[in-house]
Amino acid sequence: MPRDLLIACVGALASALIYARAQPPAAPAASAAQAAPAAGGTTSPIQRADSAPKGSLKNPYNDTDAAIVDSGKTLYFGYACSGCHGGAGGGGMCPPLTDGVWIYGGDDDTLFRLVAYGSQDLQSKGYSRKGLENIVAPMPAMGQVVKTDDDLWRILTYVRSNYHGPPECKSGCPAQ
Repeated sequence: MPRDLLIACVGALASALIYARAQPPAAPAASAAQAAPAAGGTTSPIQRADSAPKGSLKNPYNDTDAAIVDSGKTLYFGYACSGCHGGAGGGGMCPPLTDGVWIYGGDDDTLFRLVAYGSQDLQSKGYSRKGLENIVAPMPAMGQVVKTDDDLWRILTYVRSNYHGPPECKSGCPAQ
């Protein structure tokens, strides 16, 4: 990785961590139409990922639920995801989240674990790259920054609501 990009990524991550710890966003209550994740959303993302078999994590929310998408947007900005991925997930110094290129896969389980563990730990757990982007910065582990699994599911719901890539790839492209 070029030195300037590495410095920018470390700076953005440090800013995100400082902001997230200084002002943890409050997740709005779940809408009546949507059930909360198991354990009431009090489990950390790392605890949830560690306790679930590979491939079993499913987002309990739907990206057509405006209240959940709104709360996910608040959390996305509150945890400073936008600092690297852009305001609506369209990219910045890190890959876009809206174009259909899922570097490790676009299914719920993989995205949840990628954010929780970061790309290096995700690879050590048997996941491998499936796609390429022009920007190939490592995803830092955010599982100790994002307070609960419910917060992470809401963030991922917001990301999915902004998807503009091929419809068949919204949850990961089918195997070729």
